[in-house]
Amino acid sequence: MSQSNTFYITTPIYYVNDVPHIGHAYTTVAADVLARYRRLRGRDVFFLTGLDEHGQKVQQAAEKAGIDPQTHCDRLAPQFTNLWKRLNISNDAFIRTTEKQHQNVVQRYLQQLYDKQLIYKADYTGWYCTFDERFWTEKDVIDGICPDCKRPIERLSEHNYFFKMGQYQDRLIDHIRNNEDVIRPASRRNEVLGFLQTQKLGDLSISRPKSRLSWGIELPFDKDYVTYVWFDALVNYVSALEYKTGLDRFWPADVHLVGKDILTTHAVYWSTMLMALELPLPKTIFAHGWWTVDGEKMSKSRGNVVDPNAMVDQFGADAFRYFLLREVPFGQDGDFSQAGMVTTINSALANGIGNLLSRTLTMIERSCNGVIPEQGPAVMPELEQRIAELAGQLPGRIEAGYSTLLFRDILLMIEELNSACDEYIDKSAPWKLAKQAEARPQLHTVLNTSARALRLLATLLYPFMPQTAQQMIHQLGLPLDLSQPISDANTGWDAPLAGSRIQKGASLFPRIESKPQGAKPVSDPTTASQPTAAAPTMAPAVPQSSAHAAAAPLATPPPQITIDEFMKVQLKTAKVLAAERVPKSEKLLKLQVSLGSEQRQIVAGIGKKYEPEALVGKTIVIVANLKPAKLMGIESQGMVLAAGDSDVRGLMTLLEDVEPGTKVK
Repeated sequence: MSQSNTFYITTPIYYVNDVPHIGHAYTTVAADVLARYRRLRGRDVFFLTGLDEHGQKVQQAAEKAGIDPQTHCDRLAPQFTNLWKRLNISNDAFIRTTEKQHQNVVQRYLQQLYDKQLIYKADYTGWYCTFDERFWTEKDVIDGICPDCKRPIERLSEHNYFFKMGQYQDRLIDHIRNNEDVIRPASRRNEVLGFLQTQKLGDLSISRPKSRLSWGIELPFDKDYVTYVWFDALVNYVSALEYKTGLDRFWPADVHLVGKDILTTHAVYWSTMLMALELPLPKTIFAHGWWTVDGEKMSKSRGNVVDPNAMVDQFGADAFRYFLLREVPFGQDGDFSQAGMVTTINSALANGIGNLLSRTLTMIERSCNGVIPEQGPAVMPELEQRIAELAGQLPGRIEAGYSTLLFRDILLMIEELNSACDEYIDKSAPWKLAKQAEARPQLHTVLNTSARALRLLATLLYPFMPQTAQQMIHQLGLPLDLSQPISDANTGWDAPLAGSRIQKGASLFPRIESKPQGAKPVSDPTTASQPTAAAPTMAPAVPQSSAHAAAAPLATPPPQITIDEFMKVQLKTAKVLAAERVPKSEKLLKLQVSLGSEQRQIVAGIGKKYEPEALVGKTIVIVANLKPAKLMGIESQGMVLAAGDSDVRGLMTLLEDVEPGTKVK
């Protein structure tokens, strides 16, 4: 059906009664990144998101407010559309299930299945949860409590219409077995297969009597019933195409992005519905993980629901987008902390991308009258070759990353090129070359190389940070519109660049100086007094330490200390949430650790002894009141305790399970 050059991506349609939170933003930003990247590569993209507006909760909320359900939905819908504008979401369509065209398609499909005798009417008795709007079987319910939302449920007996979902069980199992990519990641595919292979798939109730629920799409073959929300909502993926752009042009979907809580609904209900309608199944259903906040589940009662609007107000849309997809591998659960976000913005964005752009443009402005110079003779051949090789390999590596939705890996690849350029600048010392008339050709080489890297970085960053990337292109003086397909002739490593007049602007990411609750300042104490908005100049980097501990080297201590001095050291237990290697270092690992009430980043010189994945979940001991310091440009907010002299021989852990943040005496 769909053409080879098309790309169709969807988010779930979000429940109109919900208040938009980090989970909604996460799915939608991920879909937007995919859509922007595919457009950049010349694909014909259709990106769909929208709202699910029917159901009992909407009807009850409208009654409580004293208004009709449609007015209720009309009032709530802008909270999503406005947020997507603020987050620079580039969706091609926004569907609402109250749209007449959508309802017509749903009724047509229902009639088709009824005419094929795939829908029948039967009596049903079971446990019903009004909040979740679903029935539960006897074995699922304990003490009359909903297994999902933990609210009381009621026993209902009524006539309903059922879709013969069970007869597609074997066919669906074969389809999943024969198509590895149809459900991803692999763990979710195995989960669905396990479900289908260990229990009989029943038929699906697809109606509710109007006497109990009137706010829904009326069944075309029985005016006393409305269709159940899942049949209504899931059909949006094809109904939107039918009346907005054409079904044959884009179906089947390339990627349905969903949260793991609605995987079964999409992988089983939706797939069997499509089989019954004789439509191709989507190429991939990708179920991502959930977000916790400072190690706790998000809930209104806890008051810890992350408001994306507040994050945009405080940090900007691009920084928030970057953090969401940089913080955790896509598909896994993640933990949000404001301290972690500040750390990412400062290390990867302010000290990384923003600093590289500012250093380069400042020197071009001062030494080349604001014009990007021609490439001169080699200055540091090995580093220049390494940068050129990285730049040449990146597009292919990143394409592979997008094919498997490895957003975090893509950003780490981009950061790798950024780090290589920082190292090149530090070692070639263009601020020194600028003082020597005979060294101007070498200076031009350094500045031209850095500018070319920045052009490539801007192009690769565009799907994640569209405003920032376009601003980088503007400051480089390039007439490129990244919202349009870009060829290698314009952005490839060897594409012409010299002669462009730069337009240096404000710092992209002013450094954030903050003091998270319960933690020491995460800012670099050596720069705390500097204005955060000042653009850094191209200057030598601070020498790096090779120590094992995650802090700057301390002066040699006296042979003995008093008990009072020792009591100043605060040791605490910490649980390792994530670990990764620091690029260009054999020894250093970057750890994200939980101290219970807070999360910190620690850089530790234990990389020769331990693989990062072996540390996740371990409870370790850290020095919790050490001033923050930097190792290889990465901020560390504590020190890991390990045994060894020149080499680490062992990490200090505990024999018993101890809560993170417990004091060590």
